[in-house]
Amino acid sequence: MNQPSPHPTGRAGRPRAVAAALAVAAVAGSLALVSCSTDDDGGGTPTTTRPSAPDTASFSGTPPTPLKSLASSAVASARASASAAASSASAAASSFEASVSAEAARANKAAETELKKVDGQGNAMSEVAMTGKPRSGTGGLLAVLVTITNKTDKTASYAVQVDFLDSSGKVVETRYVGAEDLAPGDQAQPLAISRKPAEPVLTPKLTKAQRY
Repeated sequence: MNQPSPHPTGRAGRPRAVAAALAVAAVAGSLALVSCSTDDDGGGTPTTTRPSAPDTASFSGTPPTPLKSLASSAVASARASASAAASSASAAASSFEASVSAEAARANKAAETELKKVDGQGNAMSEVAMTGKPRSGTGGLLAVLVTITNKTDKTASYAVQVDFLDSSGKVVETRYVGAEDLAPGDQAQPLAISRKPAEPVLTPKLTKAQRY
């Protein structure tokens, strides 16, 4: 007859004991990890991330203040307006001069050539008169309308010299105009145009008039 074993668990009980021991160790490890995590969170100092300063290495110049920018714009606008006005005045003057015919230009050249032969004022001062033209109609140029009247009974040509004087009486420019083959009693009205700036103001003077 078989006797019962003094150790009821025997070999079958050993694995169970080992498993229980491992489970206890795992729980203990988990608790230790939780404790460490809690200590770190509670005892540590919160870390704050600071924004980095902008990199100014690629910047150039200094941004203009609103007032400085506005002043610069005003100056640029004024300069542009002045330039446009000057261009407009120059165009108007050129247009006015271009209106003088090629025939008149040829007569003026002939007048200059003729007057180089004349000493004194010439023989036709009484047959010539001058009238100023408004600058508004000449593109801002100083222009003089020279009226030549043939007071003789024969066809004649005329040469006239107009000097432009400054305030001291000094001649700063000389222009020549003329009329060719003017019949008795007829008139011609060529223009003597100064190409000098509007300032200083010049005064036109009838200097010579020759009939030939």
